[in-house]
Amino acid sequence: MNPHRPPHIFAVLQALLVTFLWSTSFIIIKWGLADIPPITFAGLRYFMAFLCFIPFIFKKKYLDEIAGLSFRQWSKLILLGFVFYTLTQGTQFLGLSLLPAVSVSLMLNFTPIVVAVMGIALINEIPSRLQWVGIGLFILGILVYFIPVSFAGTQALGLLVMAFGVLANSGAGILGRDINRARNISPLIVTFISMGVGSIILLLSGFLYSGLPQVSNQNLIYLVWLAVVNTAFAFTLWNHTLRSISAMESSIINGTMLIQIAFLAWFCLDERISTQEGVGMAIAALGATLVQMKGARFAKGNKK
Repeated sequence: MNPHRPPHIFAVLQALLVTFLWSTSFIIIKWGLADIPPITFAGLRYFMAFLCFIPFIFKKKYLDEIAGLSFRQWSKLILLGFVFYTLTQGTQFLGLSLLPAVSVSLMLNFTPIVVAVMGIALINEIPSRLQWVGIGLFILGILVYFIPVSFAGTQALGLLVMAFGVLANSGAGILGRDINRARNISPLIVTFISMGVGSIILLLSGFLYSGLPQVSNQNLIYLVWLAVVNTAFAFTLWNHTLRSISAMESSIINGTMLIQIAFLAWFCLDERISTQEGVGMAIAALGATLVQMKGARFAKGNKK
């Protein structure tokens, strides 16, 4: 038994803690958006998280690795930073400024569906029957949640923004998988460079569009918590738990976020969920989990 590998039940509890922290991010972001423009808010969060990683980079092995990166590797990391942080996280913050937290969470669950469909054309990976069932259930859940379609105010714009964000998130997932599958760049270096590039672009874009924000002490606490705890700490702990739990278990645990966010949004933001919306969410969550089952089994098998 690997002494550095946490016991299974402890790892599961740690993974649940991480998903809870990520779920609270939706609530904290909604609070902070009352005073900070969305793109600037996203840039500040991820730039501060990027700064948290700097002390860990000043080790000879990491500095040598960065110095040895090829032009092609730098290009992929810069592209990943732009797609995953600038586009994906930027649209998520913008979506949260236009839509209820639960609607944003539900739209983000489209990502494994889009990745599965994109995989047919890009990597010739045909979904299994179980995955097709999951895709069907997810679409059914979305229809149950949103029908009858009646979007007031900025909701239609918010859904368009999130649709673009889902495409960006899916593209980032495939690009990140391509980079990590090669296993010639440390995960810390991948995160550090891509987060640095994406957050700086976000921050500059926010400053150019909205000017310098007035950050109150309360919002500063939100930013520090999001950057240090919900980003730097949570991502590190999540990667640590993946040593002990299977990919299928991590997918299922991730799937609980939709329910967690719904409860937190009701408790903290007074975002009410009707019975119809609750049923739609449950169906969609089941569908999204089934879509990830095939890849999860494959990843588990590779660990043996």
